[in-house]
Amino acid sequence: MVKKRKALPLLEKVEITDIAAEGKAIARVNEMVVFVSGTVPGDLVDIQLTRKRSHFAEGRAVAFHRYSEIRATPFCEHFGICGGCKWQHLPYSEQLRYKEKQVYDNLTRIGKVDIEEKQPIIGAEKTTCYRNKLEYTFSNRRWMTESEIASGEAIEQWNGAGFHIPKMFDKVLDINKCYLQDDVSNRIRLFVKNYCLTHDGYPFFDLRNQAGFVRTLIVRTSSSGELMVIAVFFYEDAERREALLASVRDAFPEITSLMYVINSKCNDTITDQTVLLFSGKDHLIERMENLQFKIGPKSFFQTNSEQAYQLYKVVREFAQLRGDEIVYDLYTGTGTIACFIAERTKKVVGIEFVPEAIEDAVINSRLNRLTNTFFFAGDMKDILTESFVNEHGKPDLIITDPPRAGMHDHVIDTIMSIAPVHIIYVSCNPATQSRDLNRLSAKYRVCKVQPVDMFPHTHHVENVALLRLKD
Repeated sequence: MVKKRKALPLLEKVEITDIAAEGKAIARVNEMVVFVSGTVPGDLVDIQLTRKRSHFAEGRAVAFHRYSEIRATPFCEHFGICGGCKWQHLPYSEQLRYKEKQVYDNLTRIGKVDIEEKQPIIGAEKTTCYRNKLEYTFSNRRWMTESEIASGEAIEQWNGAGFHIPKMFDKVLDINKCYLQDDVSNRIRLFVKNYCLTHDGYPFFDLRNQAGFVRTLIVRTSSSGELMVIAVFFYEDAERREALLASVRDAFPEITSLMYVINSKCNDTITDQTVLLFSGKDHLIERMENLQFKIGPKSFFQTNSEQAYQLYKVVREFAQLRGDEIVYDLYTGTGTIACFIAERTKKVVGIEFVPEAIEDAVINSRLNRLTNTFFFAGDMKDILTESFVNEHGKPDLIITDPPRAGMHDHVIDTIMSIAPVHIIYVSCNPATQSRDLNRLSAKYRVCKVQPVDMFPHTHHVENVALLRLKD
C-alpha cells in the first residue's frame, strides 16, 4: 500500500520582506524562513508550501492581498513560465540594490572579509537585447500553457522552438518574442520554425526518444554588426538541409556566417562536434577599444559585450599597471582580459583548462600583434607549480576569474606561496568568491570591491575584488 503524502499547509496573509541569495524572495513565519517564487518585498500573499524542512520552507504565492509599491509590470509575455529574466517584476534600480547587497552580504557574512573600500554596483545601460548569444531548442514536446490547459481544446500543434522549461529536460516553451537579443534573432528563429512546419521532412527533435531532424539553432552577434547562425541537425539529409539553409541565407542577407552541425549524440552540446560552413565566413569579429577578438562557433566570450567592457575596465583600473609587471591570468578563457591589459605590462601568462579556448587566445593575441602574451592549457593545479613560476617569472599581479565553483584549495595555497603583491579576483558567484577570499585573508587584505551587473532581470552578478599582500 502506497503511503499518502501529508498535504503541506497554506500560509495566509504573509508579507514578503526581503530577497535572499540566488534571487529568491523570502518571508518569515514563526521564525521559519520561507522562500517564495514570483513575489517581491512588500507583497502580501497566501503561500502554498511545496517543501518544508525544520528551519526553512519553499512555496508559491496562490493569492495576492496586496501588491508591493515597488513591483514592476513584466514586459515579456513569457514571464513566469520561461526560466530566464525572473526579475522583471522588480524595477531595475531595485535589482541593482539587491545585487549589490548580495555581494557585500556574502563577503562580510560568509567570508568574514573586511573591505577597505566598497564601490556601488555598475549597472547596465541596456537592460534588454544585451546578449550576444542565444540557443533555441526545437522540440516536438512543447510546454502547454495554463490557458491552453484551461481551454480544454485539443492540442493540434505540439512542435515548439524556444527554451527548456526549468527542471524539464524534454519540455520546451515555444517562444514568440524574446527580449534578450536583437530582434533579428526572433525573426530568424520564427522563420526557421515556420519553414520546418510548412515543408515536409523537417520533424522537430524528440529528446526523450532521440528522434527527429531539427535540433537547435544558435544565434551569435557582435558589436561590429556581424551575425552568425548555426543550425544543428540530428542526422544528415543533404537535400533538406541545404534547402533550409539556402532559404535562411536568402531571407537574411545580414547573416555573415551561416554554419551547421550534424549532431547524432544524446545531448545538445556541440563542443565535441564538427561545425561546417554553409556560407559566409567561419567567425565573427568583436571589437573593444583598439582590440579585435575572433569568435568562432565554439568560442567562449562574455555574453554581454558592453558590460564585459565595463568589467575589463575595472580590472585594468584596479591593476594600476606601469608597464614593467609580470601578470598571470588564471582561468584566462580565450584570453580577453590578458589581451586587454597586455600593452601595459611586461608579460602576461594565461592558463586555462580548455585547449580550444587557449587556441582562440593565441589567435586573438596574434590578431592584435601582441608579442608579450603566453598561453598554456591544462589543469590549473597541475600547471601552476613552483617550477612553472621559476621558468616564467614570479608574477607581480595574479588575475583570477574562476568558474562558479571557485578555486581549488590547492590553487589558493599555490597563489599564497607565490605571494604576488596584488591579486584581482573576478567572480560570477559571490558565495564561492567569499569562501576563497576568506582563505586568502591569511596573507591578503581586501582593498577594494566593485560589483558589475552583467545580466539585467536575473539575480546573477559579477564582482571584482582587489587584494594586496599584508605587510
